[in-house]
Amino acid sequence: AGLATAMEGPPSLWALSGAAVSRSMRALESDVWALPGHLLRGLLPLLNVFYLERAEGAARRAGLSTQPIWRKLWDDVMKTRPPNSENVTCWRKKFLETFFSNVLHGVLDVSSDWRLNDHHFSPLLHSSQHVTQLTLCNMLQAVTELTAEHNQKVLENLASSLQILKFRHLLSTDQSIRRSLVILLHRLIHHGSVSQVSMYSWPVPDTVLLILILSMSAGYWCSGKVLPYRSSPCGFCKEDSARGQESTREPAEVERCREKEQSHLQDQRASLGALGVATRAEADGHGADAPHGLAVSGLSSCPSPNVLCEEGSSEASCNPPAGSSPHCLSGGLSCRPILRKTRRRQKPALGKRRRCSRRSRGTCDDQEDLYDFVFTVARENASELRENSGTEGENADNSPSSSTGSPCCSSAGCKRRGGSAGTFPLKTAPRFRSVSTLELFSIPLTEDACRTLSNLLSSWVSLENLVLSYNGLGENILCVLSGLRALSRQPGCRLHVVRVSDVFSHMPCMELARCVLSALPRLRTLSVSFDLKSQTEGNQSGGYPSCTQTEIPESSLEQLEIRFPREPLHTACLLPVLKASRGLQQLSLDSAALPCPRELEHLLQALRECSPNLKKLSFHDVNLADHQKEVLLLLQDPILQEITFSFCRLFESCTTEYLSEIINTVKRNSSLKSLKLPGNRLGNHRLVALADIFSEDSSSSLCQLDVSSNCIKPDGLLEFTKKLEGHIQQRGGHIKFTHLRLFQNWLDQDVETAQEALRRLRAVCSVVNDTWDSSQAFADYISVM
Repeated sequence: AGLATAMEGPPSLWALSGAAVSRSMRALESDVWALPGHLLRGLLPLLNVFYLERAEGAARRAGLSTQPIWRKLWDDVMKTRPPNSENVTCWRKKFLETFFSNVLHGVLDVSSDWRLNDHHFSPLLHSSQHVTQLTLCNMLQAVTELTAEHNQKVLENLASSLQILKFRHLLSTDQSIRRSLVILLHRLIHHGSVSQVSMYSWPVPDTVLLILILSMSAGYWCSGKVLPYRSSPCGFCKEDSARGQESTREPAEVERCREKEQSHLQDQRASLGALGVATRAEADGHGADAPHGLAVSGLSSCPSPNVLCEEGSSEASCNPPAGSSPHCLSGGLSCRPILRKTRRRQKPALGKRRRCSRRSRGTCDDQEDLYDFVFTVARENASELRENSGTEGENADNSPSSSTGSPCCSSAGCKRRGGSAGTFPLKTAPRFRSVSTLELFSIPLTEDACRTLSNLLSSWVSLENLVLSYNGLGENILCVLSGLRALSRQPGCRLHVVRVSDVFSHMPCMELARCVLSALPRLRTLSVSFDLKSQTEGNQSGGYPSCTQTEIPESSLEQLEIRFPREPLHTACLLPVLKASRGLQQLSLDSAALPCPRELEHLLQALRECSPNLKKLSFHDVNLADHQKEVLLLLQDPILQEITFSFCRLFESCTTEYLSEIINTVKRNSSLKSLKLPGNRLGNHRLVALADIFSEDSSSSLCQLDVSSNCIKPDGLLEFTKKLEGHIQQRGGHIKFTHLRLFQNWLDQDVETAQEALRRLRAVCSVVNDTWDSSQAFADYISVM
């Protein structure tokens, strides 16, 4: 009945036959795939999504594409236009990925459409193999579903296909959901293919849940009472061990760990005995009370007590002097139960926090255990940090003589509980597989969370991209920076991209950029963005070491983006960064104020001297109305390939002569490939004039032109199109111009004229526009009248 309803008009004999075949696909599947192409073409739209997905191979062999069918399915079922739909390359994957997410979260009822419902197939299982990106939200109910026994195969498929895992609008969860989350993360990250973890919009984060996600993303094991198999490896850990997990480490190190495993255990027992905090039962250490995954303290995270110690820290002392907090950072996992009990026995002396007996805590929630896991670093004393950091080669950050070079050491946030978290020694070898991209958007990070994040970062050698956006870091940015400095000293460090944005800046943007580059000389992309200048910045900046007093080492930086909170742009502050980054290829300056008329001239001179490889230069929200000479100098630069003047009031006081100079300069520049002029009040007549850039006598190589948000009306666009067509005809149809962007212009004022202009333009180049309500721009319209 549903199939007949979907057809228009009376069904034909072919349609009735196709419907019968569709209902009997379970028996006829192999025969259908062997049909000739012209028959298969008619059958494909009559299949449900499960058989349509299985038909991909047969369709390809017959020279058929299923993309139009999947696109129609999207329109019929999802009933929304996906963002960036013009960039969707595979509608089959797009549909099945969204289908999986909607079914998982209960948004889509598969019984509502015959094409989605087949009792022979599981919607989650069938679509899971196409999921590369998954978002989990709210109270993580979907986590419980994914880790259920009946969805074991679904989880296996996700472990192979999923690359990006996102968390959005999280809420506090109970113990059972946290247990399921640990299992999920262990499978998808530690034994899967997830390479990116992103968290969004968590106004009041649950600290335990936040650090649990961060720690497991960093490759650490988080067990305690969270997992029922905490004292033994999971099935995949056993398989890894059977295949010889030691092969991922240096053979000499593995052998050394094997020989010293027992001696490490004996040393710890002796140390605990000397301190009077160990019992005979605790010294045996392998019972049901296996410790938490100590990501924060840098221990090996594999849950198996038999896995060998990790590479790179076998020489760290496991027998600390009396009076210090013993914590083995080098032994095998056999050390770990003792370490945890040692830490637990010390807590009355450190925090006097009331604890229930280990053997009587069966009904206690695991949140207290996880709290200990999260804040282990906060309970270590400064002298012990300095001693252990000496073993890891971190003396430069912890010794008093080098405190000037380590901002975090002088930060009250890190100093209060015993020094910089970022300098706490962690192993260089990974415990489990970890992600390469971490993104935190709109998640306030407390002082303790920043300190723990700093410690995780200090040994997160697989991390390549770090994005911290609107986290309310304040002075804690120095603590995070300390962890990044420690990470940069790791031989396997792969961190190449750092993006930091927030509402208030704790220090001037350029000073923060200098500090980051000083800590991470191998960085390739750095983005620093702030909305507002902190009201107390002037008082704070004097209390912290200034990077302007130290020379920046040679940097590998290729892309630099600075968004100023309406700060003056002083070339003298930017100059050291430019000198250290001779390979800089992209520079973006946003919302900067030019303190004097010649400041832009000084900047251009510095770029010519220090950045010979600069290819892309962008100004956004920088008033260039009175800098016509400098604008012309930029447009004639023989090295730059892309120039952006975005909302720079470029044509605010533009004369006819100035416009002609701009056009003639671009016509003579054969190296400029892209010119972006959004938000500069271009208007109709100036847009028409820009068509002369492509005249017959032009040597321009311009391929892309962006005139978005420029008060352009349909009649002006049509006139520009006609003039452009004339120039192309004069040049014999040969033109390099390929892309035109027209977002947020007044094309809705005369739809018919706009459609004609766009139709003719699309015959010449690729046009990207939107359906924008120009009534929203009334105020801007009045200002240019």
